[in-house]
Amino acid sequence: MKVVRTLAWSPLLLLAVAALSGPAFGQADLSGTWLPQFTEDQPERIPGPDLVDYLGIPINDAARQWALSWDPDRLGLQEHQCQVHTAAYIYRGPLQLRIWEERDPQTQDVVAIRNYISTYEQNRTIWMDGRPHPSDYAAHTWMGFSTGKWEGNILTVYTTHIKQGWHRRNGIPSSDLITLTEHFIRHDNHLTHVSIVTDPIYLAEPLIKSQDYVLAGNSGGNWLWPCEYVDEVPGRPHSSVPSYMPGQNPFVTEFAAKYQIPVEATLGGPETMYPEFQQKLKDLKPPPRSKAAQAGGNR
Repeated sequence: MKVVRTLAWSPLLLLAVAALSGPAFGQADLSGTWLPQFTEDQPERIPGPDLVDYLGIPINDAARQWALSWDPDRLGLQEHQCQVHTAAYIYRGPLQLRIWEERDPQTQDVVAIRNYISTYEQNRTIWMDGRPHPSDYAAHTWMGFSTGKWEGNILTVYTTHIKQGWHRRNGIPSSDLITLTEHFIRHDNHLTHVSIVTDPIYLAEPLIKSQDYVLAGNSGGNWLWPCEYVDEVPGRPHSSVPSYMPGQNPFVTEFAAKYQIPVEATLGGPETMYPEFQQKLKDLKPPPRSKAAQAGGNR
């Protein structure tokens, strides 16, 4: 009887083991072509943020000093004209996003989730097979080294080894020591992407951003990003790096005056993220409007 009873239970045990070794129930399939919704934070993501607008960004003093010395003419240098957005920023810009799974042909387990990002034609791999992150001395890349895991139907991704870049396109830098945690959440034909960036060099607190995508009805569109650097300013010395010396940035008060916000707020920092900062604003005054703004004109 014991032998018969053991044999009877064996198929059930095999089924249980197979169920545990396979993919967890409830995992979403993120595959498809996704298009961003630029109605979210549109002024920052399409035309770009104003100069010296660091409001609500948890930068520290080092980042503020870098940003205030940054001259937008720097983007015209040949080595910066085709500079790639890093993984911590690229999902916020103009792009078409294609996601697909790479499976082991023998087990059909998901080995990796691949991303192709049209901006600068970037390929990103999110490893799903449990491999460790490389040594701190391993090469840094624009997309970094990413590992992922499912938390219910949410794909959580952890990325290291990202090159130096920017937290915002108006001069706020990001270091090559940042770590990036992301959550990809699918609801039917909508995909929400949440990113949490920690930067021990330039951020006093984590920087959290979110953006939404819609599943494309077809796979058309422009998937290429040809970029060729040119000499935009003939005669400029190759050793020239446009920048401002401390205290010489001419745009420090421009954004503050335009929207009648105290300069102390536009210079950013962790406290500018929280509602309590409004109490401090009551005791601060914005700079006077420019003559053009008073006349109803734009800069």
